[in-house]
Amino acid sequence: MAETADNKKEEADYKRLHSFPLIRHTDMPEEMRVETMELCVTACEKFATNNESAAKMIKESMDKKFGSSWHVVIGEGFGFEVTHEVKNLLYMFFGGSLAVCVWKCS
Repeated sequence: MAETADNKKEEADYKRLHSFPLIRHTDMPEEMRVETMELCVTACEKFATNNESAAKMIKESMDKKFGSSWHVVIGEGFGFEVTHEVKNLLYMFFGGSLAVCVWKCS
């Protein structure tokens, strides 16, 4: 019983420690990067249990704000190889192990 409580406390501490966004790679201009990062954090917090809905929210918002052909992948433990337009890629982590990749190609 005590071990379960300790495990939950450690998990909560881990999530709190890693609740900030960590950009792994980006080539976006500063203003676009900040807006995209904030959008990703908002979507991941709003749809914490549904990555598909979070990805849809990010894609639709990016299409409206920066033009069409944006793509979004959200998940844990995935790899990718994408062709993208220059200055239109963001790869970040949020909440510890949740990765978000946003890119534009037309």
